[in-house]
Amino acid sequence: MSTVVQTRKTPPPEMANITPPLTPPLKKAKLEKPNGKDELSADNNVPDNYVAWTLKHQKELPPVTLDNFVQNVNWLTCAILTLTPALAIWGAFHTKLRWETAVWSVIYYLITGITAGYHRLWAHRSYNAAKPLQYFLAMAGAGAVEGSIKWWSRGHRAHHRYTDTELDPYNAHRGFFYSHVGWMLLKPRRKPGAADVSDLSRSGVVRWQHRWYIYLILGAGFIFPMLVAGLGWGDWRGGLIYAGAARLCFVHHSTFCVNSLAHWLGEAPFDDKHTPRDHLITALVTVGEGYHNFHHQFPMDYRNAIKWYQYDPTKWFIWTMHKLGLATHLKVFPDNEVKKGQLTMQLKKLRETQDVLNWAPDPSDLPVISWESFEQQSLKRPLVVVAGFIHDLSSFLDEHPGGRHFLTKNIGKDATTAFFGGVYDHSNAAHNFLSMLRVGVIHGGCQHGLEDRAVPPAQRLRIARYNELSGSPYASSTAWSDGEGILN
Repeated sequence: MSTVVQTRKTPPPEMANITPPLTPPLKKAKLEKPNGKDELSADNNVPDNYVAWTLKHQKELPPVTLDNFVQNVNWLTCAILTLTPALAIWGAFHTKLRWETAVWSVIYYLITGITAGYHRLWAHRSYNAAKPLQYFLAMAGAGAVEGSIKWWSRGHRAHHRYTDTELDPYNAHRGFFYSHVGWMLLKPRRKPGAADVSDLSRSGVVRWQHRWYIYLILGAGFIFPMLVAGLGWGDWRGGLIYAGAARLCFVHHSTFCVNSLAHWLGEAPFDDKHTPRDHLITALVTVGEGYHNFHHQFPMDYRNAIKWYQYDPTKWFIWTMHKLGLATHLKVFPDNEVKKGQLTMQLKKLRETQDVLNWAPDPSDLPVISWESFEQQSLKRPLVVVAGFIHDLSSFLDEHPGGRHFLTKNIGKDATTAFFGGVYDHSNAAHNFLSMLRVGVIHGGCQHGLEDRAVPPAQRLRIARYNELSGSPYASSTAWSDGEGILN
């Protein structure tokens, strides 16, 4: 979900070996740029089967080996990700931490998170922000030192568009370390998938931040937090070490956890097609971005957590800005569609439980027996009829809670009335268990009006796959097998 430095406008020599995607000669839509020139949408001309097509036609860079390792290291990113924590650790051993600086470091850590600005405002356009709020979020985001808004949003949109594929910049299938930080340490083997950021190119705030980005990261990342601590309570060195370097390390890895931890830890209550997961621990680590399964299903929603008790301070910040008139058009995905996603996963889990249980024999697999044949065969084994089905009670005569005699007096008879309340209104468990003793179907089925009693309670809400809906599993058998008898 993040990175440390923005890419160069001119690709490195190694990237020149990657064959650019070949696209059919379609008419390209043009977008008007602020300077009056036209700008082509980055994803305007991609094929419909873009991922498969690109993997087939785009040449990948050679694998990283010991011989080419040095040439493939992203040295600037490595420097930032190693020197910053080194400075923080060295400074912690040589600089006393004052309580004022500690409080300021935590506050500035929350301020410079990129969740409200980079992520939800610009990458996903989940709400609109007034210019003062935009400038504030742009400067605060620069303090995270993770690339400009335009560069970061382009990579993040590619991540959502091509999640878990080779065109995903931080593909979780390549391992926890790779999705957390590894993808930034080495030059990518192939270009990330196409993603359009032409809307951001038209934003004056985004262009301003992109132009002055180097100065903003120095000012917001290190100078400003040091000035506050120095001018506020005279702790210049502590401001640089704790509110600057140490705070930056926490911001980095907090953001990186959205790419790694949020794709590894937790559950998938809305869709398990891809790796994003929901978990409280990830939410606490990432300032509320831990309900990642919801986010990947409904990325335009300004919320990450939809329940009031779930930890999502960014949601409440945006909501507060809305109440103050600084944020408008907060996007919320229809609750009806959200519940559909939840229900789908709940039914899928129920189906998994259902598939490991033993169920009553399929009626269509049971032999159809005439009443006369049933009576004859019940002289040799304890058979009773309930709701049109013949049941063999051999294994249950001595286990019946009401006593053996209640069953023996109904052998060779229709015990439907007795079973459904004539003697005792049996429980659902009894009905379910009885269905497991079915050995045949009486020719003609059950009496009219009693069809619902032929279905055990456990199977009345049985989860069916789409290819199982063409016919009822409880339809009467059409196979006439009275000649064979059920004793065979």
